[in-house]
Amino acid sequence: MAEASEKTYSADEIAARLTGDLRNWRFEAGTLRRSYRTAGWKATLMVVNTIGHLAEAAWHHPDLAISYASVEVRLSTHSAKGITDKDFALARKIEAVVQWQPATEGNGLDGTPADPTAAYIRYD
Repeated sequence: MAEASEKTYSADEIAARLTGDLRNWRFEAGTLRRSYRTAGWKATLMVVNTIGHLAEAAWHHPDLAISYASVEVRLSTHSAKGITDKDFALARKIEAVVQWQPATEGNGLDGTPADPTAAYIRYD
């Protein structure tokens, strides 16, 4: 449940915060939005399930628009009637997990092969 004092951000404040790790997100129609392109239906379902897990764990639930090869995430805090820290926090977590590329970290994980038959997410 939202606190009565939960801060909502103005459009200018939101624009300033959508930099750095949230540069692929935008503020549109009262929501923070991000579209992810996938390699097809199976990959789309994996992205949706990943976002669903993160949202449920955070107890902050986005609206999702899905199609064959894309997922659009729409975040807002309905109880506060605007964009709050909760939305920015969940957007950062979604971005970090969905855009994770293990092969770039040098941690021994190979990541998804370049072979098109193993395609998953279309990284930005």
